[in-house]
Amino acid sequence: MIDAVLPTYNRAPLAFDRGEGAWAITADGTRYLDLGAGIAVNALGHANPDLVAALTAQAGRIWHVSNLYQIPQQQALAQALVDATFADTVFVTNSGTEAAELAIKMVRKYWHDAGDEGRIEIVTFEGAFHGRSTGAIAAAGSEKMTRGYGPLMPGFRQVPWGDMDALRAAVSDRTAAVMVEPVQGEGGIRPIPDDELRAIRALCDETGALLVLDEVQCGMGRTGRLFAHEWAGIAPDIMMVAKGIGGGFPLGAVLATERAAAGMTAGTHGSTYGGNPLACAVGTRVMEIISDPAFLAEVNRKGALFRQRLEGLVAARPDVFEGVRGSGLMLGLKCRVAPGDVVQAGYAEHLLTVPAADNVLRLLPPLTITDDEIAEAVARLDRAAARVDAAAAA
Repeated sequence: MIDAVLPTYNRAPLAFDRGEGAWAITADGTRYLDLGAGIAVNALGHANPDLVAALTAQAGRIWHVSNLYQIPQQQALAQALVDATFADTVFVTNSGTEAAELAIKMVRKYWHDAGDEGRIEIVTFEGAFHGRSTGAIAAAGSEKMTRGYGPLMPGFRQVPWGDMDALRAAVSDRTAAVMVEPVQGEGGIRPIPDDELRAIRALCDETGALLVLDEVQCGMGRTGRLFAHEWAGIAPDIMMVAKGIGGGFPLGAVLATERAAAGMTAGTHGSTYGGNPLACAVGTRVMEIISDPAFLAEVNRKGALFRQRLEGLVAARPDVFEGVRGSGLMLGLKCRVAPGDVVQAGYAEHLLTVPAADNVLRLLPPLTITDDEIAEAVARLDRAAARVDAAAAA
């Protein structure tokens, strides 16, 4: 008999009753050190008092009115994002998948309004993850996500990750945009080098294609800058944001330049829930905290500390780990074993981590993790690796 919850997830046999900062706590009081943060969502930790205060203050006033009316909280969040980024305008969504759908629509509408309706192709990279809607899985193109779902939305071309020659060959007079994650998350914590990201921007400028960045996972301070593309000193035309922007509350956004968004006029897109007062009150507080230069400096310092400790772990456990990748607090341990084995061993050490492609274990702790918690995390990872070693030797 099918479960009441559609069984599309292979869930761990764990349930959490509450959380405190970097800790998720079961009903019996067992504390798990959370290096997944809900897949980079709980950027400010569990039950962050600033976010609880923002949420409860708004909850006592008004939750939802729909976008039929002015929403001051949405205006405040959009203005904060515009002030802090390349963008001139923002559409607030409920999720990263919704943000991806709008980004695709915005690209297509741009070229339609420019009178070049044949320019519909969007070039993406193998290993990408842009969500699970039919449009987003067509963009990523992997067999794992697309098998069984019938004809896919046309107009996408995938090129090998990091292959700039293949990218140049794929871009033509039919190319509407290049869509890329500055750091692939699901793909295995694979950052695009700064010089290559600059080259992609230059290629788009040369050909007229729009540059769409997916910073759903790598944005909102995760790499030590507010957004990961800032390290390369470039700016996109359109950018998708979600996960950390709500600090755990469902929230996303599409940021765009005025030129790229010019075709999105009244009636061309909408959302019932997107940008409601409750979500935007929380998102605005998240932005206030994470965009503070002092906060981002701490992310960089802690990221460097964590990486240094992880390099030592790799040296101590060469049968399990072979390297560290990523930046800030978006880090990955390249494994010599199945990363799922390390995840399972971590549960026994009351540690939560997230597997990814390319044999990588993702480490995405709250950006508020402390130095002592970083030390404890590495100690628990070491014990988990010892369990994996022991199981292999048995």
